[in-house]
Amino acid sequence: MNNPPKFHLRLGTWWLCATLATLATLATLSACASGPALERASASAPAAFKEAPAADSNWFPAAPADALERGPWWQVFDDATLSALLEQVEVSNQNVAAATANYAQAQALVRQENASFFPSLSMNAGIARSGADAAKPTNLQLGLGASWAPDVWGALRLAVTGAQASAQASAANLAAARLSAQAALATDYFALREADHEITLLGGAVAAYDRALKITQNQYAAAIAQRTDVLQAQTQLESTRANLTAMVGQRAVLEHAIALLVGKAPAEFNLPVVNWTANVPAVPLLVPSELLQRRPDIAAAERAVAAANAQVGVQRAAYFPSAALSASYGGAGSTLPNLLRASNTLWSLGLSVAQNLFDAGATAARVEGAQAARATAVANYRQSVLSAFQAVEDQLATSRSLAQQESQRRAASRDADLTEKLTMNQYLQGQLPFTSVVTAQVAALSARQTLSQLLSNRQASAIGLIQAMGGGWHATATQTGAALP
Repeated sequence: MNNPPKFHLRLGTWWLCATLATLATLATLSACASGPALERASASAPAAFKEAPAADSNWFPAAPADALERGPWWQVFDDATLSALLEQVEVSNQNVAAATANYAQAQALVRQENASFFPSLSMNAGIARSGADAAKPTNLQLGLGASWAPDVWGALRLAVTGAQASAQASAANLAAARLSAQAALATDYFALREADHEITLLGGAVAAYDRALKITQNQYAAAIAQRTDVLQAQTQLESTRANLTAMVGQRAVLEHAIALLVGKAPAEFNLPVVNWTANVPAVPLLVPSELLQRRPDIAAAERAVAAANAQVGVQRAAYFPSAALSASYGGAGSTLPNLLRASNTLWSLGLSVAQNLFDAGATAARVEGAQAARATAVANYRQSVLSAFQAVEDQLATSRSLAQQESQRRAASRDADLTEKLTMNQYLQGQLPFTSVVTAQVAALSARQTLSQLLSNRQASAIGLIQAMGGGWHATATQTGAALP
């Protein structure tokens, strides 16, 4: 009684042979796997940008290259404070932290899908006693079970492929979130430095207008100037003071925005005033369209197409039969020695095949829905590419226009400063009314502020171009702005 009957052995051998034959047949049929071959989405892309030397357009398959090493692109601005701030974005910005967590979740889903390839094992144990008679024996049970669903039609493989594509899209979204935060911080930082410079300009103007007011008051007291000259000087001074107050408030708002981007409360963050040198990276004359493949959003859109393509195959698998293997081994007895005795051993092997015969078109509807989702993903990918080209074209045009304006604005500012100086001298000599002085002062201050804002806009445009190209280029030189007036 310690060995199973020979009949059971023969039955088990027969069942094993039949199971292997069935699996071999299903493996042969698996050549007809339901998953469609991945067809990479294509998008119309010119060989060069319109704002650079033109070239003919062509079509090319998507091949995301967002993993290419970009390096710390902000170093082209040669600003140590900016570099220190941007390094905090990676570890402290909460939007980046959320994107990092989403990527970790996507990676966990990939591991979860990979686990479907392996059999599952279980163990169960129990003890039971029933009946009113206290002499009733105790029933002990101990068993092991295993089950496995072979990936005959490739559905599990496609599920893993889709999860991997989704994880890659999450990685691209993380890169996009990081780049967006970095670009926003750099833009706000240079806007704050420009505000500091304007505060200096306005502070100098307030001091100059205060001196002009005192001169006008002295002339009025000597009956040389009119009362209206004094009132105009007072109006000019107070208006400039109000503009200075407004600029100080604007600087505070920018400082608060930077604090948020580095993951700090505004009360915990302070950015001291330093001299602003308007370094503007040299914009390359030629920007090949292939650089757009480094944009994280385009890579994420392309990976979404791959994930949607895998879902089509997963849904198609429902047309084919599913197979599952199961096995169990265990025993039962009233005592522990009886439980472990071979004569009380129970075992089973099983193979099940199921085929859905009628579902009123539900499977076909799910396949059509997956195909429509893939078409949507392809359209979104192509739209992302078109939007990327527009962003680069816009920034190239803006950068070129601002660069051409700089020399003109500098000349205008120099002329306005000279006019202000000459007008004041002529007023003091009694050759011009004070209204001419006020007009010249307004024009000179406006020209200085316009030049300051232009230089800040050039830096912002360079940041925008870097972001539009997915993280910048390897600049070989930088163009350093001359000393600000």
